[in-house]
Amino acid sequence: MKMKEIMPTFASLLIFCIHFTYISAQSPAMAPAPPGPTNITAPPGPTNITAILEKAGRFNTFIRLLKSTQSADRINIQLNKSQSLTILAPDDAAFTNLKAGSLNSYNDQQKSDLIQSHILSSFISIPQFETLTNPLNTQAGGSNYGEFPLNVTTSGTSVNLTTGFANASVVSTVYTDNQLAVYEVDHVLLPQKFFVAPPPSPPPAPPAPAPSKPKTAQSSSSSARPVDSSDAVSLIHEALFQASSVFAVLAASWLFG
Repeated sequence: MKMKEIMPTFASLLIFCIHFTYISAQSPAMAPAPPGPTNITAPPGPTNITAILEKAGRFNTFIRLLKSTQSADRINIQLNKSQSLTILAPDDAAFTNLKAGSLNSYNDQQKSDLIQSHILSSFISIPQFETLTNPLNTQAGGSNYGEFPLNVTTSGTSVNLTTGFANASVVSTVYTDNQLAVYEVDHVLLPQKFFVAPPPSPPPAPPAPAPSKPKTAQSSSSSARPVDSSDAVSLIHEALFQASSVFAVLAASWLFG
């Protein structure tokens, strides 16, 4: 083939390549798929809640509270004794929504209450939330003062939680193995005792009356008052007076009788 016959073919191919590259550059890039729920695998070895949260990331504040209150050790002991648990883990952004300085103002007992109010003593899958009866009891207790009942509402796969003082939604599933479920929530579920004054203490009961001693009969000798010398003199004078009166009456009768 002659050179001048090859040139038009090469030129046509070059023009086609340039045109295809231009069209490709003008086409919009494909948008990435939205991120799905996080569901990590547990680190090797016994189940360890802090290791699970550390592997997931974004739970640094919650991890610090778990460690400082020794709650992490209690959770791991429960898990390794085959107890089922559900943990509602607030992410770091959830703690930034708290009033400034409030977390540092809590004492050790309040921090422990805070952690326990995010733990349910059974395994609950996302579909199971729809079948639960409100209120749910957490490890902070039931519905008495200072305890922490949760009310749950669901809509499809959405799970919303409320305490009356805080509302939170389940953002993602961090971990599940049919014994432990860890869910990321977007707000901290504060215990009600942080907001409600304790009820007044009942007044103390009056002291019980002391038992009365049985009365004992007193003897006539012990009950008689001893006679002193002045009383004896008075009795003698009275007797003499009566005797003199009788004598005077007898004398008068003899003289004028």
